[in-house]
Amino acid sequence: MRRESLGSRVFDVFNIIIMLLILIAVLYPMLNIISISMSDSRSVSGGSITIWPQGFNLQAYVDIFKDRFIYTGYMNSIFYALASTFVMLLFTSLFAYPLTIEGFIGKKFLTIVLMITMFFSGGLIPTYLLIRSLGMLNTFWVMILPAAVGAYNVFLFRTFFSNIPSELKDAALIDGANEVVVLFKVILPLSKPLLATFALFGIVGSWNAWFEALIYLQSQDKYPLQMILRNYLFTFDNTAIQGRVGAGSVAVNAQGTQLDPQSIRMAVIVITMFPIMVIYPFFQKYFTKGMFVGSIKG
Repeated sequence: MRRESLGSRVFDVFNIIIMLLILIAVLYPMLNIISISMSDSRSVSGGSITIWPQGFNLQAYVDIFKDRFIYTGYMNSIFYALASTFVMLLFTSLFAYPLTIEGFIGKKFLTIVLMITMFFSGGLIPTYLLIRSLGMLNTFWVMILPAAVGAYNVFLFRTFFSNIPSELKDAALIDGANEVVVLFKVILPLSKPLLATFALFGIVGSWNAWFEALIYLQSQDKYPLQMILRNYLFTFDNTAIQGRVGAGSVAVNAQGTQLDPQSIRMAVIVITMFPIMVIYPFFQKYFTKGMFVGSIKG
């Protein structure tokens, strides 16, 4: 058995130290947020909380879940994340697959158009005017359709599809399948790492999105959870919770409870990031392989 050189061992130790520092940098703020959300007002206002709750108190969560907009925000965010991710995967696949077909008329033109969109954008105001002219303002569609196709995603999908052996496609065509059947029965089943990776990106991106809701939505019944979180973070008084505290039209009945506004904020952050922390492990096995999409063949 070959022994590792001194330089290799030093490199391994250095990597371990760096990864531990990164782990601490990521884990400490998360534990601190959770601890503050579960601590009493005196400990929070005193600033003595690190990674362990003091004066254990779950009243912040009890009060938050009395707010009906938390539930509507959760349902809206789940719907937006799933629907927008499905639409993105579907339309990106439908756009990318024809670009892999030899002899497809218009392939070069479409590629140039896609590349132009990577360098130039219409901007916020033209986008707003376009969405308004399409009648999508203050509708669920405005959180789903605008991100259906992205040039970067299309090029990565095209690269992955091109790396699938052409013999599989040819065999399906010989058996009588058309291009649509080939895409959905041959190409996409072999593209699970790609689809899972971009599904994760799409879900996380949609779950964290709030600016689109701020610009295009007026009804709070359509707000995603991130907009509810924004209301809590920016509207609470910084001194103490007295009586009925409102975050816009979002209200929390905190009378008689010894809570610091920061506990409420941190509790909302915890319940907002919890779903992403739950689903990520299920996509982890595809994530590493999918990250190398496009690194072999352009």
